[in-house]
Amino acid sequence: MVVYAGAMALDITGPIEVFDTANRLLGPSGTPYRTDFVSADAPLVPMSSGVAVKAAPLEAGQGPIDTLLVPGGWGLNDALGDRALVSWIGQAAARSRRVASVCGGSFLLAEAGLLDGRRATTHWAYSEAMACRYPDVTVDAEPIFVRDGPFVTSAGVSTGIDMALALVEADHGSALALETARFLVLFLKRHGGQSQYSAVLDAQLADHPPIRAAQEWILDHLDGPLPVAEIARRANMSQRNFARVFRREVGTTPAHYVERTRIARARELLETTGLTIHQIAGRCGFANSETFFRSFGRTLGLTPGEYRHRFQVMSPSGLVDRHHEREGSPA
Repeated sequence: MVVYAGAMALDITGPIEVFDTANRLLGPSGTPYRTDFVSADAPLVPMSSGVAVKAAPLEAGQGPIDTLLVPGGWGLNDALGDRALVSWIGQAAARSRRVASVCGGSFLLAEAGLLDGRRATTHWAYSEAMACRYPDVTVDAEPIFVRDGPFVTSAGVSTGIDMALALVEADHGSALALETARFLVLFLKRHGGQSQYSAVLDAQLADHPPIRAAQEWILDHLDGPLPVAEIARRANMSQRNFARVFRREVGTTPAHYVERTRIARARELLETTGLTIHQIAGRCGFANSETFFRSFGRTLGLTPGEYRHRFQVMSPSGLVDRHHEREGSPA
């Protein structure tokens, strides 16, 4: 793992604890992970939280590497300006079986030219900046982690743990990955295609009180029609002024925000309940199942059924949470 001054400690310790736990569960008969830290700021590298990581100089990281890990953090801008560090990452990647990043670590991979022509993700708050800075990279702000060939990029912070579990699964099988997740008391092991979407919507709550109140009212009334005129009335604004201020505050139109919020709620219900597709369409305010299918497909490129098949969360008992199933059999 490459570390630098101002990196986020959880970007580093989250994945490392996954690998260490997997080692302990593997026992003496398994092939263990060994972690080495290298840094241009060796030997003691301060994280943004004040925690220090002991690391060897970059020159010590010679020879073949199984997995190269690059974290993100508040010190990323300075790290991007360190040409020796960026060059070393590019050279080390050529000696690595696979290369992974957490959060803004994907910027360092892109800066080294490693993600050109590839799909990658990063923390949702920085996805637009990454797309602008690296136009040859296809930045996908949706998933919590993305695989493209030998490169695995994760959305950041806690999703580095999900990514590390996926790497353990690839190396040692699903049984060890699941046991590692259970030992670390992780509620579930999330698949990479699950979305950062809920966090994005929460973060888009506006500072302007009338707009924020309108957004909160939308979230509480998703099962209804939600015409823009009614939302504007709730904000005590004219429809024209409301649309103008909403776009300025939230970055999208009220109608588009409503649709995205309906889809986000639908995804949550598809992942965590046994409700039928028709029931989910109704709970999310779609006029009918056909409208739901069109909107869902336009947004995600999948049908609701395909999405459920890929991402439905399993409880520890191995059964889908069916606390609503009395309302109908799952589609």
